[in-house]
Amino acid sequence: MADPLILALDQGTTSTRAILFDAQGAPLADAGRPLEQFYPEDGWVEHDAEQIFETCVEVLREAVAKAGRSMSEVTAIGVTNQRETVVIWDKVTGKPIHKAIVWQDRRTAPTCERLRAAGLEPKVTSITGLLLDPYFSGTKIAWLLGAVPGARARAQAGELLVGTMDAWVIWKLTGGAVHATDATNASRTLLFDIRAQAWSTEMLDMLDVPAALLPKVLDCADDYGTTQADLLGAAVPIRGVAGDQQAALMGQGCIRAGEMKATYGTGCFMLVNTGEHLAPSRSRLLTTVAARLNGQPTYALEGSIFIAGAALQWVNEGLGVAGGGSGVEALAQTAKEDHGVVLVPAFTGLGAPWWDAGARGAIFGLTRDSGLAEIAEAAFDACALQTRDLIEAMRADAPGAFGAQVELRIDGGMARSKWFSQRLADLTGVAVGRVNFQEMTALGAALFAGIGAGIYANAEEATAARAKTERFEPRLDGHGREQAYARWLDAVARVRTG
Repeated sequence: MADPLILALDQGTTSTRAILFDAQGAPLADAGRPLEQFYPEDGWVEHDAEQIFETCVEVLREAVAKAGRSMSEVTAIGVTNQRETVVIWDKVTGKPIHKAIVWQDRRTAPTCERLRAAGLEPKVTSITGLLLDPYFSGTKIAWLLGAVPGARARAQAGELLVGTMDAWVIWKLTGGAVHATDATNASRTLLFDIRAQAWSTEMLDMLDVPAALLPKVLDCADDYGTTQADLLGAAVPIRGVAGDQQAALMGQGCIRAGEMKATYGTGCFMLVNTGEHLAPSRSRLLTTVAARLNGQPTYALEGSIFIAGAALQWVNEGLGVAGGGSGVEALAQTAKEDHGVVLVPAFTGLGAPWWDAGARGAIFGLTRDSGLAEIAEAAFDACALQTRDLIEAMRADAPGAFGAQVELRIDGGMARSKWFSQRLADLTGVAVGRVNFQEMTALGAALFAGIGAGIYANAEEATAARAKTERFEPRLDGHGREQAYARWLDAVARVRTG
């Protein structure tokens, strides 16, 4: 019998990708397509949901073909997606009633402000683990129902369906047979009770969203139906689903309490698994579902850094340092020791745990012999020091989740750098683990699908397929580390507006 093949569909914000994996978690082939984004007004971001589905079919077919395999050889498909992006469509025709509203979209900020002013945020956080922010899907759904003529009445009559990109793609792939999402995506909607693991009547009433719209909530490894044979060339079971950051948490093997990962892209998303313990945050982190298997949820604390890799891009483009990120890194490695320069890259405000939208970027500690090399190193250090901010907040919120042997597992563009990996360990005081293969989101989706298809017996067996990490231990002495962090906290205090 041939070894099982798992096809991962990674539906992202700027592109759609597919990767074919073997049962050992090794990638065999991949395919990708860019996505067009639409900006109809300032702060509004939209996608064409039908274009997204078309790219999904294309990349699924292409990845299998590039591997020289047949779709009939694929055991299961796993789906992961940009979280919070949402679309409403006609139940009969399958046509969206409006373009999809992307997670970055800010059009519902007034709604969030109104609810916050009414004193409802503590209740929202208690039920959903989230904050009142346009980032999440619930207020986007409410906006669509109010903005599209007749939409709310049609929704109440059961004529419309809603979903994040996973639910939309699954509904289309199965020919409308399955309208389902998983618990991780549901937990990002503002409509899901993360304790009861069910849609919240209270939140639906608060946002005036009819329950008839909503998908069924399944486990991350579950039966999501079978693709229509004419779409992909064979009927393939869909057996795993998770939102992108939770899929990356799985791909990194962070399945036990205290295990954590950070993904460094334009910004940074960091999650720590808190196990079966739901940890309410006093640091304005998000409490979210990490995974749900066999009906049992595990939870995570999540923090986001607005500017990570974008700080290097600023040094590259804004300050004229040639060579892209690698050029900035080469320059940073020539910086003088103990130069004391601190860059706070609050170009669009500060994310967790500060949540200061009015803060702006600044450079501190410049002296006559400071130069571009010192600023370049400060840009890398800002990523590491913001990561420490999140680690400290997570320690405070879930002290029981952090053991003595904490390791931060990293992926994303910056994780390709051994130098940054070591710098991150030095400035956080936490060991850093990295693998050469960076597509952890797709791998996580494949591992969930492997569990759902019976290729792996459980999460422990699935993550054993994950590549071994290269580990970086902190080398900087404690005094130097704390001195650097004290400078950072002083600089942050100077740019904050509240």
